[in-house]
Amino acid sequence: MRNRLFLLLVVMGLVAAACTTATDTTTTEATGPVAGQSVLDQVMDRGSLNCGVGSVPGFSAVTADGTDVGFDVDFCRAVAAAVLGDAGAVVFRTGIPGTERIEVVTSGAVDLLSRTTTQTMGRMNSGVEYAPVVFYDGQKMMGRASDGITPDSTLADMDGGTVCVATGTTTELNLLEAANGAGVTIGTVTTENRDQAIEQFTAGACDFFTSDASANASFKAALDTEDDWVIFPGSAFSKEPLAPVYIAGDRTWGNVIDWVIYALIIFEEAGVTAANADQMAAAPPTPGVGRLLGGEGEIQTAMGLPADAFLTMVKAVGNYGEIYDRNLTPLGLSRPGSSNDLWVNGAGGLLYAPPAR
Repeated sequence: MRNRLFLLLVVMGLVAAACTTATDTTTTEATGPVAGQSVLDQVMDRGSLNCGVGSVPGFSAVTADGTDVGFDVDFCRAVAAAVLGDAGAVVFRTGIPGTERIEVVTSGAVDLLSRTTTQTMGRMNSGVEYAPVVFYDGQKMMGRASDGITPDSTLADMDGGTVCVATGTTTELNLLEAANGAGVTIGTVTTENRDQAIEQFTAGACDFFTSDASANASFKAALDTEDDWVIFPGSAFSKEPLAPVYIAGDRTWGNVIDWVIYALIIFEEAGVTAANADQMAAAPPTPGVGRLLGGEGEIQTAMGLPADAFLTMVKAVGNYGEIYDRNLTPLGLSRPGSSNDLWVNGAGGLLYAPPAR
């Protein structure tokens, strides 16, 4: 079962940006927010970014040579490149239980939590703020073909079964509410995190596994007997807008995170890539792109960043589309026409950035 996962991570490591950074899977000592000082200043003084990530292949994983790779990882690197001029200046914090995701941000244990936490009303009133959504998802189930489960199965087909699910997450709450709404009786096998839940499911400890549709696809692709596992129902039964999280009340730091994301989207819209960024900076296609690349009228210095912060960033990690294609397209997570497409493409995409002026 592990062989295909190993191969998947090796391939991802080869195509990802080649910079190895430290990964901390233990409890990080919380330095705590410093009164009167922005996290931006703390990161600059420290010379590194403490970034919380998950552990789903395609989004965040570690290759055999110790390189952190994935969609979430690359967003952390984008921030580090913009703020510190070095995409490798990141210490990754992994293995954060769902019940502690908000606390690691409010305590200062991490400077940023990258796309692992669904934006909800309750969380937005718990001492953190959300950056713009970087991935739109929805929750689905995964079952066994040998149990008669097909892609056309519904929640009603779960009646009387048990579900492995990470506790303390919106995933668990969504499951219980959806089952109740469908009049379905289920049991749950709860675990501390998603990795443990999928391990319990594949070991036969439960009948079904549930997570975001993207995580289901990622885990399914990594299993040796991929055809044995079935993702259902056809439509997700929840909305999961996923975005980076930072501490509330620090607009200086928040502006930086927000505009890292906006710049990545705008660069994709304008065709600015890692390979052609210098040429685009010399002859920008629009004044707004020129400003983002450090040209006349740039606003980065007013934000506390170098004028060429976003130029350094895109050269290091590419634009949004490059990050997506490098990490998620190989897993079969098709982007064209999905919610994660650019709004300007006019095919249902929701990715949108305000003007850079």
